[in-house]
Amino acid sequence: MERRRLGNVGHESTVLIYGAAALAEVDQDTADASLQEALDAGINHFDVAADYGDAELRLAPWLREVRSEVFVATKTVERERDAAWAQINDSLERLGTDRVDLLQLHSVGDLETLDQVTGRGGALEAAVRAQDEGLVGAVGITGHTHTAPRTHLEALRRHSFATVLTPINLVLSQRTDYRDDYDALVREAQTQGVGLMAIKTVARRNWPADAQQDLATWYEPHVDPERIRAAVSWALSRTELTGIATPGDVSLLRHVVAAERNRMTAEEAEQVLANDPEYSSPFESMPA
Repeated sequence: MERRRLGNVGHESTVLIYGAAALAEVDQDTADASLQEALDAGINHFDVAADYGDAELRLAPWLREVRSEVFVATKTVERERDAAWAQINDSLERLGTDRVDLLQLHSVGDLETLDQVTGRGGALEAAVRAQDEGLVGAVGITGHTHTAPRTHLEALRRHSFATVLTPINLVLSQRTDYRDDYDALVREAQTQGVGLMAIKTVARRNWPADAQQDLATWYEPHVDPERIRAAVSWALSRTELTGIATPGDVSLLRHVVAAERNRMTAEEAEQVLANDPEYSSPFESMPA
């Protein structure tokens, strides 16, 4: 699997990043099978979070066997320093490790939340302390919303975050305001040597109100293998990205892995996705 340098962190991360939100509600056998599938595919970067249900616990038994071989990122959703510090330490305990490679301030997608986490007594202080004490290797930021790229650009002006995990896919890039914000974020990330990663690559739209939500993702993903191939190919054609997080359902991993191995051109991908009249932003409506 292709690898790209994770900015100034320096890690050669695979272009597919295992999105461990997929482990939030599965049993250990299912988690073990999915993690082994990822390892067999060559994935070396695993991304989890404290608020992904039991995902950290599901990752822990397997992680003990391969810790030296993989890059592990987790996240805190807490906004205040003391609560974030407690959650960081709880995550280390749940993961069964004394250190993670990356700790991300999670779901920071608007300026109000950014003010909370970067202000006095905010979660950033706990993250920096954890880095100073050797509990985490680097500190990053993530977010989901139409204003995430704009917010992450401002975040890079306030602090030297090592990584950004932000949403981008073809349909988001077609929104002029979103594309302008994203392009500005890319320029700043490249100037600072920030590792830029993407989420929502395989998102198709919000779940329709009457849909049977039979997948674990909070948005409706593409499920047709050719459209998944197109979505993955389009994202990985963007050289500014270190990698893309795999979607939050274990059943989709094999299709994303196959897509990475058999990419089409960006132009071909756009043609395939243009044939889906329901393709739209997953941020039109956010889950409660």
